[in-house]
This record gives sequence, C-alpha cells and structure tokens, in this order.
Amino acid sequence: MTDRKDELAANLAKVERRIAAACEAAGRRREEVTLIVVTKTYPATDVRILWELGVRHVAENRDQDAAPKAAACSDLPLTWHFVGQLQTNKVRSVVGYADLVQSVDRSRLVTALSKEAVRAGREVGCLIQVALDAGESGRGERGGVGPEGIGELADLVAASPGLRIDGLMTVAPLTGEYAGRERAAFERLMDLSTDLRRSHPAATMVSAGMSADLEQAVAAGATHVRVGTAVLGVRPGLG
Repeated sequence: MTDRKDELAANLAKVERRIAAACEAAGRRREEVTLIVVTKTYPATDVRILWELGVRHVAENRDQDAAPKAAACSDLPLTWHFVGQLQTNKVRSVVGYADLVQSVDRSRLVTALSKEAVRAGREVGCLIQVALDAGESGRGERGGVGPEGIGELADLVAASPGLRIDGLMTVAPLTGEYAGRERAAFERLMDLSTDLRRSHPAATMVSAGMSADLEQAVAAGATHVRVGTAVLGVRPGLG
C-alpha cells in the first residue's frame, strides 16, 4: 500500500504542476480550477489514498462500480461526481451517493433525477452535458445535447424540485468541426456558459479537460478538470 500511495502522490504532484503552470500561463489563480480525479475501474482503497493525499472531488461513470465504492468510502467527506451516460433505471442508485451529475442531457433524465432527489431528501447539482459534435439528432456520439438544447434543459433543471443547475460539461469531440481542436471546443463551451449565466447566474461551473488536454481547458477558462489516467495510471480493461 505504501508503494501505491507513493505512486499516486507522485502522479498527483505532476498533475498539480501541470494545472498550476496552465493557470499561470492563462493569468488565472490556481484556486480557480478544481481537480476532479476520475476513479472509474479503480478500487475504494485508491479513493482512500487519494483522500489522504488531499483529493476532495472524485468522479465515476458506471453505477455498478460507483455505488459499492461510494458506500465503502461513505465516512470520507468527498464530493462525488457522476460523469457517465446515465440510464433512468440507475437514477435512484446514483442519487444515493452523487452530489453532482455532470451528464444531464435529456428531459426524461431530469424528471427521474428530480423524483429520486425528492424521495431521498437530497439536492443534486446538475451540469448540462454539451455535445459539440451533435448532428441532426441533436445528440453527440458520447451523449450530450447540442448547444441549441441547453437553455430548455437548464430551465427544466432549475424548475425541478431537488435539483440545482450548476453549469456545463463537455468532452472534446472526436468527430465534427471541433475534432482535434480541443482549445476551440473548450472556448465554445465557455461562450455557451456565458449565455447560460445570463438566465442562471449561479450556473458558473464549467467542467472540461481530461488527462491529455487539461492545459487547453484551463486556458479556455474551465473551472473543473476531470483527470483519471494521469493520476491513477493506465486503466485495466473494462471487460
């Protein structure tokens, strides 16, 4: 366990230096950017080590992995983010532990989240997942809603009991006009965030950037970066 703690500490330090350098280059204060460590496929023991090393935000993308892990770490004052595509039949479980759901992309999901949040007596923060590769269907390859759908969904979240509209999230698209142009994609997300805050001033969170492109996200103005591999190592196969 000591070896693993040393490994994670070294990786965290490298990521911290990257974020700090990106903030300096962008003329931003380091405290403007929150690191979320994506712990998917890794055990609860790693989550505990990360907490000992100062991590306070963790993210998961599959409920069947996340629920038991969150339960095993329920004594830790962590903020849990759900970042994966979320099926409505998993909403009750996810609401049991997730403080924020970053992948809100359709009205049916908002309705289900609201129902379960009220039932559980919780307030769940919601980010609209924006698909910058959305085609005629209005949805992206990896989930998300096209930019034109943000306003309606945000209004629905804000009007739904038990939910709070916190901001926007995106994943750099692999296809379409922003493929290979991460900085441009994240700048587009910042423009959309500005539009959203005109009607929802408290929705200030902008979640963008992962291990490979966190610098571009920080440069564009992201408030949160989601880093997995750079902290935890190359992931084992998901099976």
